[in-house]
Amino acid sequence: MTHSTSNPANSSNPSEPPKTYPCPRCGTQTAWQDNKYKPFCSSRCKLIDLGAWANEEYTLPAETTPFSDEL
Repeated sequence: MTHSTSNPANSSNPSEPPKTYPCPRCGTQTAWQDNKYKPFCSSRCKLIDLGAWANEEYTLPAETTPFSDEL
């Protein structure tokens, strides 16, 4: 006698479409499973985002810049 246990988090039902999410860079709907560029849709978006970080394009709003009077 075999018991079949079903775990919805790990199920890979071929009749269900893969879970998708928007790429954080371009917004293209992207499958999560088997995506080597997670959370991005492609190598291109991954590299563009890395370049934006390297160029300090992502900042948090601040009222003043620390040490701005010392420059």
